[in-house]
Amino acid sequence: MSMVQAPLPATKTESPSVSVAGGRPRRGLSIVAARPWLLLAPGLIILAVLMLWPLIQVFIYSLQDYGLREINTGESNWIGLQNYVEALTNPTLWTVVLPNTVGFAAVAVFVTVAVGTLVALLLARLGTVWRTIVSSCIMVAWAMPAVTGTYVWTFIFDADRGIFNSVLQNLGLIDGAVNWFTNQWSFYAIVLLNVVHHGFPFVAITVLAGLLGVSKEMLEAAALDGAGAWRRFWKIIFPTLKPVFSVVIILSTIWDFKVFAQVYLMPGGGGGNRQVLNLGVWSYVESFGQNRYGFGAALAVLLTLVLIGITIVYIRSLMKEDEL
Repeated sequence: MSMVQAPLPATKTESPSVSVAGGRPRRGLSIVAARPWLLLAPGLIILAVLMLWPLIQVFIYSLQDYGLREINTGESNWIGLQNYVEALTNPTLWTVVLPNTVGFAAVAVFVTVAVGTLVALLLARLGTVWRTIVSSCIMVAWAMPAVTGTYVWTFIFDADRGIFNSVLQNLGLIDGAVNWFTNQWSFYAIVLLNVVHHGFPFVAITVLAGLLGVSKEMLEAAALDGAGAWRRFWKIIFPTLKPVFSVVIILSTIWDFKVFAQVYLMPGGGGGNRQVLNLGVWSYVESFGQNRYGFGAALAVLLTLVLIGITIVYIRSLMKEDEL
């Protein structure tokens, strides 16, 4: 007896354009991929208007001999790259401005990170209550505006009424009033105190967050093996927090490289003492003090390029941290 096999029902191939749920047509993948950009579009447009367009305008001004005459007449006096050539061939850039900018940033970053790390190690050893109290106190320095902090430090080192001079006179270390703002080294020493006082809380809190994640068992085992505090820091804590330190150092470099208010608001820092000029203040003085807006714009573009380079390093460090 022959058996006849019934044909199997034909399987219906599902169309890629049909959704499984509800039988509704699936929207195109292009719309789904573009949805995040549509949500970000308002913010990106605002950033482009508020940040990108002013940067373009500054670059346009840097290609002109732009001063009060051009502001009044509305004319454009194009000179190409002459402002950049003048800036790069100006001895003030290489003998005063660049050493002050780079040298101060290097010292300030080192001292800020060192002080912040020491404070973070201290906070990690405190109990929860005292850690909260001390952290809240040091964050007052972080919350203080740069202008306010600068005036406070200016008052402390004032030649006539400053606390620092009064203490030195009472101790017999100096005979009369000393103006600490006339000398380049003492001027930037005061600026360094100001910047470190304002910046170390960020480093301390950031490093503290990383310290709380370090294995206590490893630290206790190293202590039992005879490793001192210095050796435990460099062999266990620092390698573990290396991504944190890289981010903190790069951010501090960006902030300290473009220090402006802490220098400009000090006596002589606004152009009266040209030996203390840095790149940001020099750009401002040439623009609004000498009415050379084109030359000042060129200096601002050079500073922006340097900061963009530092920012690229910062972003790459963040990407490497995410890969870990």
